Amino acid sequence: MRSLVLVPALLLAACGDVAPLKPAAGQALPVKPALAKVTPDAEDLLRPTVMAAPERVDELVTRSLPREADRFDLPPPDGGASPPAPAAEAEGEDEQPTRVGEPE
Repeated sequence: MRSLVLVPALLLAACGDVAPLKPAAGQALPVKPALAKVTPDAEDLLRPTVMAAPERVDELVTRSLPREADRFDLPPPDGGASPPAPAAEAEGEDEQPTRVGEPE
């Protein structure tokens, strides 16, 4: 029973990368792109671009800030008035914003 599991695992491990990639016999690498300085090799072609694999950004929100006035916040199309601005924006614009999780 144990050998039935080990043999396929060893065969699978043996088929790993043993040499650098090369084009198939009789085939060539793609032609040089028009604006490239050099023709890319197999490693360059296999490396994903920044657009294909972007870096992850783990930026956490460190403070809570009131939203800025939006000049494109238009009234409803039926002609009604837009909602009034919150009182906090009109009164305390010169105050420092309160940070979340920090004692005052």
